[in-house]
Amino acid sequence: MIIRLLDIVFSILGLIILLPLGLLISLAVLVDDGWPVFYVQERIGKGGKPFGFVKFRTMYRDADKRGLLTVGGKDPRVTKVGYWLRKYKLDEIPQLIHVLTGQMSFVGPRPEVKKYVDLYTAEQQKVLMVKPGITDLASVRYIDENKLLAEAEDPEKMYIREIMPAKIRLNMEYIENKSVWMYLKIIFLTLASLVNKIIK
Repeated sequence: MIIRLLDIVFSILGLIILLPLGLLISLAVLVDDGWPVFYVQERIGKGGKPFGFVKFRTMYRDADKRGLLTVGGKDPRVTKVGYWLRKYKLDEIPQLIHVLTGQMSFVGPRPEVKKYVDLYTAEQQKVLMVKPGITDLASVRYIDENKLLAEAEDPEKMYIREIMPAKIRLNMEYIENKSVWMYLKIIFLTLASLVNKIIK
């Protein structure tokens, strides 16, 4: 109950504070590659229910038809503006609406596409018992996931066999120890990692 209240308060504050930035990003996306400004992709939420996951568009139109994973900082499918949005996670801002409406929480397992959820074991499917989140322990640990994939001989195989299971284990750690303190700690760690990324 307290976490839901914090989600509502934080998402409202975030939407108000980031509105000017969101308008600038929308304009930048339009100038760089035209419509649409937003990208909607089906992701799997709590209880295995699919929902339309919204982000600022960072790839050229129909780029996801050439693969679901983004590999490296110079993926040719990513637009010029999209590169910077992805680098500083600014493409995630629209997800504050999902938090406000209750589809997501600020903290929880990042929602995955059905293709990879279908590969979950019975144990791994437990991450679907909670709302997906904007950030989680895995997001902090794998903030440079794209670089790891870029260095892999087979990025998708590496994601499925190594990264995805490791991220799920971290998500289970949060689920098993879920509390207001852990919720706030993960938000702080996320902000700290983003600040460190900007400074670098």
